[in-house]
Amino acid sequence: MTHAPALAAADPYTPLSYKSATKPIWCPGCGDYTVLNAVTKALALVQRAPHEVAVVSGIGCSSRIPAYTTCYGFHGVHGRSLAAATGLKVARPDLTVLVASGDGDGYSIGGNHFLHACRRNVDLTYIVMDNHVYGMTKGQASPTTEPDWDNKLSPGGTGVRSFHPLVIALAAGANFVARAFSGDQNTTAELIAAGIRHPGFSFIEILSPCVTFRPEQKEWKNMTHPAPVGPTDDAARAAKRIMTDDGFNIGVLYAGHRAPYSGGPGEPTRALEQMEEEFAL
Repeated sequence: MTHAPALAAADPYTPLSYKSATKPIWCPGCGDYTVLNAVTKALALVQRAPHEVAVVSGIGCSSRIPAYTTCYGFHGVHGRSLAAATGLKVARPDLTVLVASGDGDGYSIGGNHFLHACRRNVDLTYIVMDNHVYGMTKGQASPTTEPDWDNKLSPGGTGVRSFHPLVIALAAGANFVARAFSGDQNTTAELIAAGIRHPGFSFIEILSPCVTFRPEQKEWKNMTHPAPVGPTDDAARAAKRIMTDDGFNIGVLYAGHRAPYSGGPGEPTRALEQMEEEFAL
């Protein structure tokens, strides 16, 4: 694995600059603890002041992250984090906007927003902690759960093919597609920082084990490995790589050159007083 470059002594912001006093309450052993550390390390690498960063989330274990940072935060409703973040970035293009989600929040009820956020290519960084299960609601199958995973809520498995987020992101138009593993904190920080720096919509899937409901995922640390080839800007080549990999290749899989959405709020055409007159009774 590669390692995130060390911070220079003169850098004014360290990972601690982005950590709030609120203590995380995830289950012991949850991969989201190290994802949080990777996010704060990534922000220190890009050296944006905390008040110049906004973290938006929906619902789920992963969506607690805004409260654990000193950045602006918005904890929205289930599946709607990308909609809120898109509006925020378009209205305030000066902000660095991160979106924290999980496989249930992001790919199930939030799946439609995922597709169109990739298509619009607004300059956001979408971080999805994927553990192939709904952790907060006690262990039912999520869109990325293996079809034969046997559990109390789906005896014998769902029999439904797993959602493939990286393929969907690429096909829908994401400008940066990467996969990380929460157990490798430095590489995860490096990938998040690369996504923040890359223009347009950046999607980073982070394999983040849920050892409470999927204890077998402890083996992910032995299954993840650096991607055997470097990133490409050829979408067709990236699609072939992603479709044929084992699901555990770590690194940047695609880095495109599509120009990000450049629309904004524009200049007002009427004064507020004029608009108020129209609604006067």
